[in-house]
Amino acid sequence: MAMTSPHSYKCPKFLLPPHIAIPAPLLPTDSNLQNSASMAAKIYIVYYSMYGHVAKLAEEIEKGAASVEGVEVKLWQVPETLSDDVLTKMGAPSKKDVPIITPTELAEADGVIFGFPTRFGMMAAQFKAFMDATGGLWRTQQLAGKPAGIFYSTGSQGGGQETTPLTAITQLVHHGMIFVPVGYTFGAGMFEMEQVKGGSPYGSGTFAGDGSRVATELELQQAFHQGKYFAGIAKKLKGSALPPEKGKDKRSHYFCEKGRKQMEMEGSVGAPDTVSKPPYMHSHCC
Repeated sequence: MAMTSPHSYKCPKFLLPPHIAIPAPLLPTDSNLQNSASMAAKIYIVYYSMYGHVAKLAEEIEKGAASVEGVEVKLWQVPETLSDDVLTKMGAPSKKDVPIITPTELAEADGVIFGFPTRFGMMAAQFKAFMDATGGLWRTQQLAGKPAGIFYSTGSQGGGQETTPLTAITQLVHHGMIFVPVGYTFGAGMFEMEQVKGGSPYGSGTFAGDGSRVATELELQQAFHQGKYFAGIAKKLKGSALPPEKGKDKRSHYFCEKGRKQMEMEGSVGAPDTVSKPPYMHSHCC
């Protein structure tokens, strides 16, 4: 039986958009490695914090990441969705003087560490709203292949120290990001039993309690470790990465035939330099 070339085979249901070619495998070259290694790895720490607990962890993670040579680190906040009046009634303090990030600015980073408080075992709505606004990056897969970490704060020991990062991983998966957990690299601190300690193999964490509790020294040490550990991995990945081929469309989506034809009619799928429609691709699928 004759073998069918993977470049010509078409599944009866799913088709590759006609203007996107399947690239041949590429191997790093010495020049690629030298060019990548000569540039500092850019790490973004992007968080939402209502009462300051996540913000404190973010600052320690920043210190840890900045301790790695050849790494640039920047703190960002996501936009608040609640009004000042509501925040005042909730007793939330003023936000720290940290710039507000836009979704498109995420693409500038070589690695991103996301931080947020939990709401019923999942990320807070403010952070989810920000992630929901990254559809343009998803459509073009501009975050694909970039490392990502997670840190968090919960109200109690059973309030989501593992479910919060676990449910957040879905956001990374759809963007094609590489999840970098802390694992047990923090050493003996991961096995502390004499004091209450936030965090898990997923990432560093703390407990807010009734709001008056502050992060312990051990929790801050783990946050510092996460920043340093993550920065080291991001630096290695950047040093071995190949630059994108010029003129190549970055999208790698497979659409059902009905959805692709519908998007062609609307102009959502076309030449790479004419893509302008919002990435509501799933609304066209069967």
